[in-house]
Amino acid sequence: MGLLDNVIGALGSQNPGGGGGGQGDLLGAIIGLLGQQGGGGLGGLGGLVQKFEQAGLGDVAKSWVGTGANQPVSPDQLGGVLGNDTIASLAKQLGIDPKDALGQLSQMLPQVVDKLTPQGQIPQGDVGGLGDLGGLLGGLGGLLGKR
Repeated sequence: MGLLDNVIGALGSQNPGGGGGGQGDLLGAIIGLLGQQGGGGLGGLGGLVQKFEQAGLGDVAKSWVGTGANQPVSPDQLGGVLGNDTIASLAKQLGIDPKDALGQLSQMLPQVVDKLTPQGQIPQGDVGGLGDLGGLLGGLGGLLGKR
C-alpha cells in the first residue's frame, strides 16, 4: 500500500488548514485503518461493514456502499462500532481529542466509503488492491474541501 500512502500524503499536503487533525490527515488515517488487515485495522471495507453489522448498524454501512443516499452515523454509534482502542489510536495519530476524532470521523467516513464503492459494491481486492487509483483520487480529493 506504499503508493496509496504516498498519494494520500500528497492529498493531505493540499489541505490549506494544515496542522494536526486536518482533513487530509483524517483521510489518510481512514484509508490506513481500512487497508490494515490486523493489528488494529478494520480488515478493509468488508471488515468495516462486518463491524457495523455486529453492532446492529449494518444498514447504515450498507447505505454507504450502495448507490442510494448515505445514512448518517452519530459519533456515539461510531465509537461503539470501532471501540475505544481504535478511536484512541486514531486521535493520537491526528493529535486531537478522541471526541473530536469521532465527530470528524462520523462526518467523513460515510463519504469515504461511498467514494471507494462507486459501483455499489466493495471492490475486489478491497482498499489495498484498488486498481483505479486515478478514480479514487478524483473522488476522494473533493472531500478535502467539504465538511
